[in-house]
Amino acid sequence: MTPNQYTPEEPISSIATALAPAALGIVRVSGKGCIELVSKVFSRPKALLAAAGNTLVYGWIQEVVESSETTKVSKIDEVMLAVYRAPKSFTGEDMVEVFCHGGPAVVMAIQNLMLKIGFRQANRGEYTFRAFINGKTDLTRAEAVKEIIDSHTDVSRSHAAGRLAGSLFTEIDSIKKLIVDTLAAIEVEIEYPEDEETIADSFDREDIETAARRLEALVDSWRGEKLYQDGARVVLAGRTNAGKSSLFNAILKEERAIVSDIEGTTRDWLESWASINGIPVRLFDTAGLRQTNDVIEAQGVEISRNLVQDADVVLYLVDGTQGMNDEDREFIEKCEEPLIVVLTKSDKIGEAAQAQPSPRLAKNSPLDCFCPVSQGRSLSPASCKISSKTGEGMAELFAQIYGILTAGIAGAATERSQAGLGSARQKEAVAAALESVRHALVSADDNYTLDAVVQDLEDALDSLGEVTGDVTPDDVLGSIFANFCVGK
Repeated sequence: MTPNQYTPEEPISSIATALAPAALGIVRVSGKGCIELVSKVFSRPKALLAAAGNTLVYGWIQEVVESSETTKVSKIDEVMLAVYRAPKSFTGEDMVEVFCHGGPAVVMAIQNLMLKIGFRQANRGEYTFRAFINGKTDLTRAEAVKEIIDSHTDVSRSHAAGRLAGSLFTEIDSIKKLIVDTLAAIEVEIEYPEDEETIADSFDREDIETAARRLEALVDSWRGEKLYQDGARVVLAGRTNAGKSSLFNAILKEERAIVSDIEGTTRDWLESWASINGIPVRLFDTAGLRQTNDVIEAQGVEISRNLVQDADVVLYLVDGTQGMNDEDREFIEKCEEPLIVVLTKSDKIGEAAQAQPSPRLAKNSPLDCFCPVSQGRSLSPASCKISSKTGEGMAELFAQIYGILTAGIAGAATERSQAGLGSARQKEAVAAALESVRHALVSADDNYTLDAVVQDLEDALDSLGEVTGDVTPDDVLGSIFANFCVGK
C-alpha cells in the first residue's frame, strides 16, 4: 500500500478479530459515507445516522432481500455499533466498528454483507496507513502498532507501547530541534558574515555534540530492542533422563513434554515461546544425547545436535543423582555456543553432597559438573543447581541466561518511557543521521566552509525525517504496511 495506490476516503471494511469462536467479533469499516452505507443494513438507520461521534448504538445487522413481489428482511446478528466521526477517529475518517457475537460464521456473514453493499476489502495495514496519511500518527507510532501485536512478553509489549505513546518520536523531534537551531545560527553567519574566514568559532557546537551523543544512544538501543522483539533460541541438551523435559515444563509452567524415567522417551524436539526475565525465548526440548541403534531415536539425537549449533544459549543438563561422566565433559569442552551447565534434581541429592564447600570435587561426584572445564574452551561455562519439581535455583538460572543474552548490549533494560529504536529501518536511518552529524563536527574541526557543515546537517535532518515519515519513499511505506494484518 503506497500513496500512489491509495484512493482517499474510499469506504473499506475488514474483520478486525481472529476468525475463531469467541465471545465477541469486530468488523471495522472506514471511509467517506461509511456510516450511511452501514445504516442500509442496520435495524435502526435513523438512530445510527443521528449518532454523535464516540457513541454506541444498539440494534441488528440485517439483510434486505427484495423481489418483484415481496421484501424479505433476514436478521444476521444482534450488535452494538461504535460510531466515530472524522477527524476524531483512528484513521481520521468516519468509522464504524460492528461488535457482534464471535462465531466465525456470524463475523463472516457481516463482512460479506458489507462487501455486498459497497465496501471494498481493506488491504493489509490500510487502517494504520490511512491514519499516517491523514496525519493521525507518524511512522514510529505506526510501526509500534505491529510491534505490540507481535510482542511475546510484557517487557517487549511495554517497549512497543512506549513508542506507540510517542517516546521515540519525541526524542527524534528533540534532536531535530538541536540541529535546526544550529542551522539557523549558521545561516545567519552565512547571510551576514563579519569577515571572510571559515567556520572556526562561527557557531556554538555544543548542540551538535549533544545531538551526536543522543543519536549514538539510539543506535546502541537497537541491539537490545531487537532482542526483545525477535527473541533468542535456548536449547535444552544433555543425556537421556537428565531432566530436560521436566525443566521445559517448569519454564513454561505447563505439562507440554512427556516426562518418564524410561530412557529415550523424547525422540523428537519440542518448541515453545517462553519469557526469561522479560526476554522472549524460543525454548527447545531435545532428544537425549547418546549412542543408539534405534534409527528413529538416532535421527532425534542428530536433530538435537543441529539445534545446539544454532542456539544463542545452551543449557546442558546433568542428572544430579548420577553426576558427570566423560561424555558430558566431552560435550562441554567441544561446545562453541554460550553454555550453562545445569545440575538437575537437586531435591534428590543428599544433604551432604549439597553442602560441599568447594566446587572442585572428586571425579564422578554428583557436583563434579561444577568443576571448571579448561580443555577446549577459553572460559569455564556458567553453572547452577536446580530442581524442576520445587523450583529451587530457577531464579539463578534465569539470571544467568539473561546475563548471557544481554552481555555487551547497551540499554538492554530500558524502561517504557525511554526512547529506543523499533526496527532495522529506523536503525539505518538514525545511523545515517549520526554519520552526517559526526561529519559536520569533523568539517568544523578541519575548518571547512560553512556551506559544507550546512549540507551535513541537512542530510542528518533528511535521515531523521525518514524515521518519522516526514521524508519517506513510497516503496518504504509499502514495505512497512504490507507486513500488517488486514484488520489494522
